Amino acid sequence: MSQDISIGSRPIGPGHPCYIVAEMSANHGGEYTRAEAIVHAAKEAGADAIKLQTFTPDGHTLNGDQPCFRVGGGTLWDGRTLYDLYQETTMPWEWQPRLQQLAHNLGLDFFSACVDKASADFLETLNVPVHKIPSFDVTDLELVRHVAGFGKPLILSTGMATLGEIDELVRTAREAGARDLILLKCTSAYPADPGEMNLRTIPHMAEAMNVLVGLSDHTMGIAVPVAGVALGACLIEKHFTLSRTLPGPDSSFSMEPGEFRAMVDAVRTVEQALGAVSYEVGAKEAASRVFRRSLFIVRDLAAGEVLARDNVRCIRPGHGLHPRYLPQVLGRKAARKIIRGTPLSWDLLA
Repeated sequence: MSQDISIGSRPIGPGHPCYIVAEMSANHGGEYTRAEAIVHAAKEAGADAIKLQTFTPDGHTLNGDQPCFRVGGGTLWDGRTLYDLYQETTMPWEWQPRLQQLAHNLGLDFFSACVDKASADFLETLNVPVHKIPSFDVTDLELVRHVAGFGKPLILSTGMATLGEIDELVRTAREAGARDLILLKCTSAYPADPGEMNLRTIPHMAEAMNVLVGLSDHTMGIAVPVAGVALGACLIEKHFTLSRTLPGPDSSFSMEPGEFRAMVDAVRTVEQALGAVSYEVGAKEAASRVFRRSLFIVRDLAAGEVLARDNVRCIRPGHGLHPRYLPQVLGRKAARKIIRGTPLSWDLLA
């Protein structure tokens, strides 16, 4: 398994708290005040980081009306051109230094997804602590090489990627200088069906690629990310909105602040429960040992009377001899008179 890495001052990896990222995406709705409100809400909801998306429509695609530039396939955005969709969802780059300062003032890490060299270089001028390349862009190996060359931790989302493509992606990033990698298990459907998540891929990917693995989750609710943490996800990324009633391309499958807080709390509880491999009896558990079964006299006995199954039983609580000794005490004689309800001990036997 890959060694721990750090994003800012936060160590990430086995044994450390899961790093939880609130993805603003297009939920700013083109309003700077809403973007600021999302940053504040993410902090209050327990996020470790706020993540943006840094792109221009031209950095994504061409402004074309041909069928291949129209969205289809049963998505939320069917019928729209890619250029129109990206034009609606882009965030002005001049907002981002201000949002970064706000995040830092609140104690949140700040980073963003880049989709081309221009957006990657812009984010590098902000000295972000980590770079992210989304699932739809990790096949651009030239971009991967460029961002890996910054020498910073690199998060790579793997939605739609085959095992062979993931192997190629990791090798490309490593060869270009990336030392600290986090792969994100991702199902690129919006929203995603829990039945298509295949979370058992998380530990397999970590072992096969020798990297840390997190989860970029587009399902509704908190169950899937919590399960991902139980399976070893070191990072959880969820789309975050002030309210799903607000219009926007990503709003309908984003998580509201109360839901996000419930997810964070559940993740932290799961982390406590996972603990370590241990067969030790805990302090609180030890207090319950007295209620285990042990051997008791269950009928008044006279001195010299033989112990038999009708006068010795294995019952609760645990003040008598261990049940393993039942075969050894049957047939022995009482050393003295014993009253019903007496825990059996060796000194009571002749």
